[in-house]
Amino acid sequence: NIFLFIRRYFNFLTFLVLQIFCLYSISSYSKFHEAAFGNITNEVTGRLNTRYSQVTKYFNLNNSNDQLSKANLQLLNQLSSDFEYKDLPPVVITDSVMIDSLKKARKLSFRIAEVVSNSVTAQNNFIVLSSGSAQGMHAGMGVVDPQRGVVGIITEVTEDYAVVMSLLHRDSRISGKLLKGGETGTMTWDGRRPNVVMLNNIPKSAKVSRGDTVITSGFSTAFPKGMMLGRVMAVFKEKSTSNFRIQLQTAADFNDLQYVYVIDNIHRDPVDAILKKLDKQQ
Repeated sequence: NIFLFIRRYFNFLTFLVLQIFCLYSISSYSKFHEAAFGNITNEVTGRLNTRYSQVTKYFNLNNSNDQLSKANLQLLNQLSSDFEYKDLPPVVITDSVMIDSLKKARKLSFRIAEVVSNSVTAQNNFIVLSSGSAQGMHAGMGVVDPQRGVVGIITEVTEDYAVVMSLLHRDSRISGKLLKGGETGTMTWDGRRPNVVMLNNIPKSAKVSRGDTVITSGFSTAFPKGMMLGRVMAVFKEKSTSNFRIQLQTAADFNDLQYVYVIDNIHRDPVDAILKKLDKQQ
């Protein structure tokens, strides 16, 4: 029956194969068509994944409630009403500065987004969010889970959806540092086990032990300093170098991502402009 089906619709099937090959060739050798097809693909897959996630979300309501409860607990612990200020005697000071230099200025803002697609078994994993440029998302923004565990960085955006390069991606490179010693290295993924990544370029003079915390270094505009990357599982000595290779358990659980927070660094554009200017001068 299969061979009879192929024989009956041979011309139509041949047309489909050639049509797909033509579209692939156009998108591969033309930057304009590649960008156009990429936006269309992201939009279509985003809508399909949204329908699918509506079903799976219903069966994960308990986990979502637990995550939201923990996030609310962290916010409640940061309320100013929970802190006590000791009374001090009044002091009159004449200040010649017209602007209060002690006034707090916002540097970061967080935006919540729902995860509609998430892969963990491929060599290059991506996450799709149900928020896009219409909600203020743009490429280069960092993404964390409700417990501020690093998830990835936004790479592509449509009007209604955003694509995140997960930490579980072979091209992912994020600067991390040991919380205790302060040594800085680069976090990568070897493509083997989900939720297990590697921290490289840590000198052997560093004191590292199992269970130590690794955080973001703050050397990029995507993540501020202090976001959780993971905890040390094992430490290996590289034979050909004077560095360690440190195995980490990721702070974020990539098998259970329902909602995430996207970081908007208000100083991102000025810093990127300075860096681009320096690159041109070199």
